[in-house]
Amino acid sequence: MLKKEVSRRNVLKAGGIGMAGLFIGASGAGSLLSMTASADKKSTGTVSFYGKYQAGITTDTQNHLYFAALMLTTTDVADVKKLLKEWTESAASMAEGKLIGKPAENVLLPPDDTGEAAGLDASNLTMTFGVGPGFFEKLNLSSKKPKELAALPAFSFDALEEEWSGGDLCIQACADDPQVAFRAVRNLVRIAHGKAQLKWTQAAFQRTKQANTESETPRNLFGFKDGTGNPDHTNNSLMKDLVWVNDGWMTGVTYMVVRRVQMFIEVWDRTAIGEQEATFGRYRDSGAPMGGKKEFDPVQIDKTDENGNKLIPADSHTALAHGDGKMKLLRRSYSYADGLDKKTGSFDAGLLFISFQKSASNQFIPIQTRLANKDKLNEYTIHRGSAVFACLPGVKKGGWLGETLFR
Repeated sequence: MLKKEVSRRNVLKAGGIGMAGLFIGASGAGSLLSMTASADKKSTGTVSFYGKYQAGITTDTQNHLYFAALMLTTTDVADVKKLLKEWTESAASMAEGKLIGKPAENVLLPPDDTGEAAGLDASNLTMTFGVGPGFFEKLNLSSKKPKELAALPAFSFDALEEEWSGGDLCIQACADDPQVAFRAVRNLVRIAHGKAQLKWTQAAFQRTKQANTESETPRNLFGFKDGTGNPDHTNNSLMKDLVWVNDGWMTGVTYMVVRRVQMFIEVWDRTAIGEQEATFGRYRDSGAPMGGKKEFDPVQIDKTDENGNKLIPADSHTALAHGDGKMKLLRRSYSYADGLDKKTGSFDAGLLFISFQKSASNQFIPIQTRLANKDKLNEYTIHRGSAVFACLPGVKKGGWLGETLFR
C-alpha cells in the first residue's frame, strides 16, 4: 500500500493534467508511437543464436524489444522438452533471417511461418529465453530450482498488477526492426500452443543507433540519457563477476529481473529543469553527472562544492543507484508508450526495466531497496509489474535450450 504524503505528482494530477492523455489514447497514437517513434537505420546484421551464453544479454543493445511472459498449460516434462527443442530450431533460423519450417505446399494447411518478416533482413535479432519459479513447481523439478529464483520482496511505491507480473517462461526478442522482433515472439508463441500460453506482453523501443552516426546512450521518456553507468558488457571478466552463474546445470545462467515502471510524464513536463536534473543527479543535455562535464565522467557521490554541499544530491537517482560509484548489475531497458491509462486518464508510458545479474538478492534487491526508500524519482514513477526469470544457458550447435537442466 502506498503511504506517500501529498506529493508534487498528486497535486498536479489533481489539477486535471491527466486528461491530456485522453485524446492520444482515443486516436491510437500511443500504440503507434511504440512502433514508429524511431525510424530505423537499415540493418543487415545477424547475431548467432548459438554460443556459451544466450544472445540478447551482453549483446550490443538493439532499437526495439518485444517481451512476452507465458504460463505453462502442461505438466508433462516430455512436452516441455519438445517445446524447448522446437524453440531452439526456430530461434536459430530466425536469428539468421530465415523463415521457419518448410515452404507452404498444401493450400489446405496454414504455413509454418507467419510470414510478416519475409523480405526483411535479420536486423540483429536476438531471442533470450528464461524460466520462472512456477516452471520448476509445475514440472515437479523443485530439487533443481535455484534458491535465487524467487519472488522479489515488496518495495515501497510498488503498485503491482497481476496482469503485468510473473510468468513460467519468458521470451525477450530484440531487433533493430520492430516487425522482426514481434514476428519472432509471434512464431514462438504459436509453436507453444497446447503447452504454454501468453500471460502478458510489452512492446518497447529506444534509440541506440541513428543514421550516419555511431551508437550512443539512448534517452528515456523523461529526456535523460539512460544506461550511462552500465558496466562494460564487452569486458568478459567483469561479466563473469556480475552476470554469469557457474554452478552445475546453471553454468551460463543469469537472473533476469523485469519491472514495468509507469512514468508520470505530464507531471514531469511541468517540473523545472533544475529540479529534473537534481532528481536524476545528471545534466540533461550532456548526460554528465552533476559536477562533471562529460557523460562518462566518474560519478563522484561525495564530491562537494565550495560550501560543502554535495554536487550530486544524496537522494538523486544516480547517487542511490550507484552506491559506491559503480553499477553492479547489467541493464537492458526500453521505453514503452501504450496510449491511455484508463485508471488515471493519463499516458500509460514508461520503462520496461530489465536487469541481468548473478544474484538478485545481492545485486538487484539492495539497489532497489535504496531507490524505493529514498529516490527522488519516486515522485514521478510507480512500479506496475514485476517478474524474475533464470535465463537458460547458451546452446551449442546440435544442442537445445535447457538441455543441462533436464540432463
